[in-house]
Amino acid sequence: MQVVQKSTEGLSRVIAVTIPAADLTARLDAKAAEIAPKMKLKGFRPGKVPVSHVKKSFGRDMMGEIVNDAINESSQKALDEAKVRPAAPAEMKLTSDMEKVLSGSDDLAYEMALEVMPEFTPVDPKTLKLERPVYEASDADLDEALKELAGQAKSYEDKKGKTVKAAEGDQLTIDFLGKLDGVPFDGGAAEDADLVIGSNRFIPGFEDQLKGAKVGDEKTIEVTFPEDYQAKNLAGKLATFDIKVKAIKAEAETKIDDEFATRIGLESLDKLKDLLRQNLNQQYAGAARFKLKRSLLDALDAAHSFDLPPKMVEAEFDGIWKQVEADKEAGRLTPEDAKKSDKKLKEEYRKIAERRVRLGLVLAEIGRANNVGVSDQELNNAIMQEARNYPGQERAVLDFYRQNPGAAAQMRAPIYEEKVCDLIFTVAEVKDTPITKEELLKDEEEV
Repeated sequence: MQVVQKSTEGLSRVIAVTIPAADLTARLDAKAAEIAPKMKLKGFRPGKVPVSHVKKSFGRDMMGEIVNDAINESSQKALDEAKVRPAAPAEMKLTSDMEKVLSGSDDLAYEMALEVMPEFTPVDPKTLKLERPVYEASDADLDEALKELAGQAKSYEDKKGKTVKAAEGDQLTIDFLGKLDGVPFDGGAAEDADLVIGSNRFIPGFEDQLKGAKVGDEKTIEVTFPEDYQAKNLAGKLATFDIKVKAIKAEAETKIDDEFATRIGLESLDKLKDLLRQNLNQQYAGAARFKLKRSLLDALDAAHSFDLPPKMVEAEFDGIWKQVEADKEAGRLTPEDAKKSDKKLKEEYRKIAERRVRLGLVLAEIGRANNVGVSDQELNNAIMQEARNYPGQERAVLDFYRQNPGAAAQMRAPIYEEKVCDLIFTVAEVKDTPITKEELLKDEEEV
């Protein structure tokens, strides 16, 4: 095998590989000799098929397999011999006449065009100085969480008074019948339906027209379905609803006590408080790690400057820009981005792409130097966790990752990144710094 580096411009490389025809023919002879004794062909005794006949009858197909194997084997050997580390899979180009190669009359020659990993020395993680924000749940945080939980577990009781009228926040039990041009429509009727005024569960205007209603009232209201209503036959249409009010209930005061804790499945209020405090502290610890990792990425970005593989940057930018365009189409751009031209946005997001690629290469190099890896068990655990995010579709998710190695490889990358960050946090100088909850939970975009 002959390996020649034809081009070494920047991080781009073109490597030419040649495998002599004699080597391919030798492989063909060996393969034919191996399978001839096992073949059963009409006109020949079992095990007595001549090698020459095997080559004549099946030589072209066999040589095709040999060529594929030769390319797969030699490409990695060529990279090793050239002492380069690809930044992405190489683009392969045959330069020989394949018909002549398959016939055994010409060498197998091909070129690999690729971008290589930049050569740089990563910063020593032990020299990094980082700050880890620290905040623990206070009694006030716990009280707020309890009130929020109690609000989610609302209960209602019959509204009392001399003249009971429905008001904002009341729960009504109603029968209703919807009509278009006086004709009932499918899905527009219900009996004993519970409706909370102000919950906005019904179409706009429906709930508001029930304010002031009394038990036993029968009334007809008019509402217009939204233009974007999911049922196309109703979208934008004016409808009437015949309504009978059967009960009016007011929100009952929820006492946060042992009985409340028992009602939601816990032994006591103290047990509920312990659980809530643990959950809060887990949330705060996650936010603290986010900020610690952000400070690490900022420090690594500031400490490194080297050429980046253009195709790697372009691929990262394309992924970012597709999301920007989708957000723009859906009206989800931030007010700041919405004011900018595409040219300005592309300039800013290309810098983000470059930062992500640079940091990815730095973290990969630090991980490689410290023998960081992702085990099959860790990858399987992550895939199982992903499957649990889709109740009822777990099997389909697992099958998807089994059938798509590329998707599984993409899941491996963030696991690797987190493990490298954990390694750095254990050896760097990390100082705990108390901060307020507001500072901890301040939104920041990770890039």
